[in-house]
Amino acid sequence: MGLLNNWHYAFMMTKVSPVLKTVLLYNFRGKFPFGDYILYTNFSLTIKEVKHLWRWNDCLGKYRRRLIMRIDDFERPAETNVLCSNWRRWKQPIIWFQGTTDAVAAQFFLKNVQRQMRIAASALFGSPEHLQSRPNAYGELMRFIVSPSADVEEAVNWALNGGPDPHIAVHMRMLMSRSPRAVKAAVTCIKKAVNRNCPHVARPRVVLVSDTPFIIKDIASQLQDFAEVLHFDYELFKGNISGSKAKKMRQLDFRVKDWGPAPRWVAFVDFFLASRARYAVVTGAQRRVGTTYAQLIAAMAAASHPPGWDYNGDTNFSLFSSFQNNLLYEGLRNQVGWGHVWNRFAGPLGCRHQPSQCALTPVIPPAWWDAPWQSPIPRDIRRMESYGIKLTSSGKVDVDHLQSFCKSRKNVLKTIPISRRCSGLSC
Repeated sequence: MGLLNNWHYAFMMTKVSPVLKTVLLYNFRGKFPFGDYILYTNFSLTIKEVKHLWRWNDCLGKYRRRLIMRIDDFERPAETNVLCSNWRRWKQPIIWFQGTTDAVAAQFFLKNVQRQMRIAASALFGSPEHLQSRPNAYGELMRFIVSPSADVEEAVNWALNGGPDPHIAVHMRMLMSRSPRAVKAAVTCIKKAVNRNCPHVARPRVVLVSDTPFIIKDIASQLQDFAEVLHFDYELFKGNISGSKAKKMRQLDFRVKDWGPAPRWVAFVDFFLASRARYAVVTGAQRRVGTTYAQLIAAMAAASHPPGWDYNGDTNFSLFSSFQNNLLYEGLRNQVGWGHVWNRFAGPLGCRHQPSQCALTPVIPPAWWDAPWQSPIPRDIRRMESYGIKLTSSGKVDVDHLQSFCKSRKNVLKTIPISRRCSGLSC
């Protein structure tokens, strides 16, 4: 599982907890992931720590409450209760919502047949009809839960070279391609972001992040006339993180085309460097624009805006998607992927033969097809049917069909005891 998919999993659990008034856990066992490079808030707990606290406070002896975890597996449509049950009434103190590695699964609660669940989910995710005015819940969670380790912070500060935070961050997922059209579209999009979001800045600082090293040089050469370009060059950096410990995370040869040639620890430095952006994030790609990595960079950056900025729909911070014209020849048909930010626009309502675009992009990827110009692809229509959702060609949900499906299905209950049957620290 990739770095940001892991984070999506963890943040989704934390995000949904207030909806359910219970504890949701990602199955961190002895330690949190990537703990050498990321610091986690002291308010987070592993299952091992919860077990210890349960015994320490003798919850079984005092309250006759065993530590039980209920498992709901989103990847098994016939078994998940995400659309049919009122999770707020479940008695188990811990819920493991399994198989949720993107922003989509938790948003299924927006269509839950139980009104109480829909209201609670809407408070967190906002209205799926208004994509640009939805809460930046993932960004706020990241700002509270994670921060860079001292070694990563040292590398970020080295890249900033004593200057202020960047105004714009650019992430290009090029898969070792050197597409001139992608570069041209990205440069145009960067200029739009500067003119729209920070026109008062005479020479903005722009940080570039990419899996493809030579694309950095191609874009930088076209920005230097009007911007100060920043980039973390890991080969020149001689800090603690670049030493012998980092060799444990050297890139695997078969992953180079997918993740780039840099060691994996560089992804953490790039993430926290790019998330310092004050006004905008621009995301571009060889194929699919708007990766999970770029999405969470933008969410983190938006949540870290200076005091006094307004994030109630009309904000100085924006996420832009840069599309070169060849990606738009058949509309957004090729921008597919279950949790991908543009997947819900990939259906027949998408406009074809468009020129290069610099599109405002929602910070939270949509999970439904309620907004204008959204429509499902056949593969997603079939997948939704397995969850009991019948979609029209324009993406509207047949509520009566879902109600009937939920009444006819068998309720699935799967639990795992975590605490022992005895009580106290001696058991």
